[in-house]
Amino acid sequence: MKTNGNKILITGGSSGIGLALAQWFFEHGNQVIVTGRDLDKLRAVENQYPEIDVFKCDLTNNEELGALVHYIEQNHSDINILINNAAVQYNYLFEEVTHLVHKIDYEISANLNGPIKLTAMLLPLISGNGSGAIVNVSSGLFMAPKKNASVYCATKAGIHSFSKSLRYQLENTSVKVFELIPSLIDTPMTAGRGRDKISPQILVKEFIHGFRRDRYEIYIGKTKILKLISRITPRLAARIMKEGK
Repeated sequence: MKTNGNKILITGGSSGIGLALAQWFFEHGNQVIVTGRDLDKLRAVENQYPEIDVFKCDLTNNEELGALVHYIEQNHSDINILINNAAVQYNYLFEEVTHLVHKIDYEISANLNGPIKLTAMLLPLISGNGSGAIVNVSSGLFMAPKKNASVYCATKAGIHSFSKSLRYQLENTSVKVFELIPSLIDTPMTAGRGRDKISPQILVKEFIHGFRRDRYEIYIGKTKILKLISRITPRLAARIMKEGK
């Protein structure tokens, strides 16, 4: 996949992994649009990179999702890459927390329903613009879930399955489907959790290496090791990840 001369929409692009991807693609000759829920963070991106287009959108809200798609259709109809990066993670145990329905609905909508809907809505545009790509950000937790993030892990397993199935559907088209599978990255979402995090910049470097070579499943950092362990001894992988922070 070529890494310059693209027009790219990145969800969750105002911080963390999304922002690092936006910065790299912008600095290497691409037009970039980023979405996010936090208007202040989007304005900070706009101030630092006036040529990056920003659009406030909560992907769990169907009206806002529709407004985003309409905006892209009217102003960026030549889009050829969508990076589904936005996600939330809540850590809790079902037996210890009550009134969970809102959290469950929001997490599934943000992490799974939103990316699937946005992909469906923008695929006609992307397909009509020549060589294109859908990039879905999942997690090593789809291979071996951790105990206190059952809904998050389930959504990332869903994104993994969706990515493979969509890749099958589009294998004879001009659109390629990639899955970015990071280990624990040092982002606002992981603040206070875990050790040995890698920076978003290192993630981007590894991702671009695989993206250029059409590696459709791009494992980052320790997820490469987890993938190997999962194949050889799934029980060990499950034991390692069960108490993940």
